[in-house]
Amino acid sequence: MTRIDDLPIRDELRGKSPYGAPQLDVPVQLNTNENPYPLPEPLVERIAERVREAARGLNRYPDREAVELRTRLAAYLTRTTGHPVEVGQVWAANGSNEVIQQLLQAFGGPGRTALGFEPSYSMHSLISRGTGTTWISGPRDADFTVDVEAARAAIAEHRPHVVFVTSPNNPTGTAVDADTVLSLYEAAQAARPSLFVVDEAYVEFSHRPSLLPLLAGRPNLVLSRTMSKAFGAAGLRLGYLAADPAVVDAVRLVRLPYHLSSVTQATALAALEHTDTLLKYVEQLKAERDRLVTGLRSAGYEVTDSDANFVQFGRFEDSHAAWQTILGHGVLVRDNGVPGWLRVSAGTPAENDAFLDAVRAIKKEL
Repeated sequence: MTRIDDLPIRDELRGKSPYGAPQLDVPVQLNTNENPYPLPEPLVERIAERVREAARGLNRYPDREAVELRTRLAAYLTRTTGHPVEVGQVWAANGSNEVIQQLLQAFGGPGRTALGFEPSYSMHSLISRGTGTTWISGPRDADFTVDVEAARAAIAEHRPHVVFVTSPNNPTGTAVDADTVLSLYEAAQAARPSLFVVDEAYVEFSHRPSLLPLLAGRPNLVLSRTMSKAFGAAGLRLGYLAADPAVVDAVRLVRLPYHLSSVTQATALAALEHTDTLLKYVEQLKAERDRLVTGLRSAGYEVTDSDANFVQFGRFEDSHAAWQTILGHGVLVRDNGVPGWLRVSAGTPAENDAFLDAVRAIKKEL
């Protein structure tokens, strides 16, 4: 049987594995940071209406620039952050992963480098390699926070073309404060200058405000967002960025034509009409996340402080064995490969009860 490495594949892709989490049929699935609540029925009906309208024009290409959708996303950012955002500052794509891919196509590529502080969202490094961008792993402290001086030194040493900071960070849940981001942004501009990407996929769950106000006067700063988490629309695949309009123009150079289908745009627009309802689920999940933290610590586990809709917990001598043992109790969590740690997504109260019962039980089994 032919293997990938038997093919004339690019050298930097040899020996690599595709991104993915186990998709197993178990009673409680808390491994991919999804919003556990189904979309409310009025929204489902509105999606059907908008998609029906869009279907009548599927013989034509979609709005190439997604102007209506970007306008509504800009309004959402303006309302939720209190800082005005114009449509020209917003770009949308098929999930925040495509946003990141387009940024790396425009600002990374062969002969260029990207730096992030690991452990962090693994797609940053995977997409970097996929675009021919050399990936550099920057330092984190033992408590998973970013050491500002060490990070600044890494930026000065490597002079990356693109820098990633994830806040709240995945898989640890830790947030990065504005002063740290500003310090690292300044270091990146002094070194190259560099495009500086703050991945805010989980920001709606954070106790800290969005870093969107920092965009003013910083043309190389980009915020990446998604509708997968807070909007409970992981199946939609809709991500977006906010940045200087020049950055939006740059990604338009590399995007595929008509990359956002009419159906995707219609569905996203329907979801944005129900923002207030969907954000109420966010408040419920924040409360459940905090309950998971309390329950895990009461059971004797170490827990990383979390500003996201998930919790990193440990420590285990063999984290994969612990993952397997929890799975034996009908609960699927995530083994991210961080030695000694696992990650659990905040679910419904009943799902979280099942998880807490499982981790209390495995204390004896392990």
